[in-house]
Amino acid sequence: MAEFELRAYVFIDRMQPQFSAVLAAQAQGDVPVAGMSDLYVEVAPGNEILRVADVALKAADVRPASQVIEREFGMLELHSSKQAEVLAAGQAILDHLGHSESDATRPQISSTQLITNVDPYQAQLINKFRRGSLLLPGSSLFVLECAPAAYVCLAANEAEKAASITVVEIRAVGRFGRLLVSGTESDAQAAGDAAAAALTKGAAT
Repeated sequence: MAEFELRAYVFIDRMQPQFSAVLAAQAQGDVPVAGMSDLYVEVAPGNEILRVADVALKAADVRPASQVIEREFGMLELHSSKQAEVLAAGQAILDHLGHSESDATRPQISSTQLITNVDPYQAQLINKFRRGSLLLPGSSLFVLECAPAAYVCLAANEAEKAASITVVEIRAVGRFGRLLVSGTESDAQAAGDAAAAALTKGAAT
């Protein structure tokens, strides 16, 4: 039997409008809205997320937007308009697992890029797979890749808080999480700095 790993435990106190909209567009279950609190839990082996969901949903008044089981990992998102309910669900999960939040794998930034004056053809390619807003030619694009994947949600929410940007894509499933945001060069850089700082802080705790 594979050894259990709490890969990510990510609490977001207040979802920003674009972040929640992209999450809602990807949701398999209950659709979240801006202002709600949410929690991401990522585990290995992937099937363990089924028990995690069972424990959380029976312990608190929360709703799931996504439950994903991949070859290696399982990921669950839970949200509520009441922050206390999300925290209660998270504590029930940790108690069941016999872990603390600090036992989760710390986030690592794998790569970052700032592309200025995006070419129209590259914008078209990116717009084919994005689930957020359209990437406009001539704008600047900040890209971040991190592991474990679920931490990219924290990065996205903090990026939106920090600058006037457009959220193009949030991909929080798999070995790496990816975030794409666009705007003016200064706004894209400020958002990128905030996203990276959030993950760096998480890695240091």
